[in-house]
Amino acid sequence: MTLADVLLLAFGLLALGAALAVVTTKRIVRAGLWLAVAFAGIAGAALVLTAEFLAWVLVLVYVGAIVVLLLFATMLTRAPTDPSDDLDRPRLPGALIAGGVGLGLAAVVVGAFGWTEAGLDERVSGGAAVMGEAVFADWVLPFEVLSLLLLAALVGAVLVSTRASNNHVTKDY
Repeated sequence: MTLADVLLLAFGLLALGAALAVVTTKRIVRAGLWLAVAFAGIAGAALVLTAEFLAWVLVLVYVGAIVVLLLFATMLTRAPTDPSDDLDRPRLPGALIAGGVGLGLAAVVVGAFGWTEAGLDERVSGGAAVMGEAVFADWVLPFEVLSLLLLAALVGAVLVSTRASNNHVTKDY
């Protein structure tokens, strides 16, 4: 077992543990912070696999944008962050379904590809030039749609928060 294998296993376990913490915690803010840790673990695994550009995009876009957007939306809308008995549902059925689907997908992937080693060449290495060419040639439209969706979510959160704060203001004339 090489150092790369050990690091990949460690980052994978970090991401898996943080992902489990995301879905098991009862507080939304803690779930957002654990989500940042899970994305950081995935970015670390990408660094081990020599996909530096992908790793930094994961850090900047996911940790820097989506998690911050989740936390700001929670704070701006003044959503309840404490656990609530009327909002909680039994977790066992969902956990069993998710575990079964995950094991089924793992079995399909292992059955289709086995444990063969993939040979990489320069065209699929994950370098900045290759990734930039792929993003700006094949994935421009989805990339721009995603940026508009994130902008709309942020504007919506600000709009909801201003409406909610205006409804609670007393006017003294």
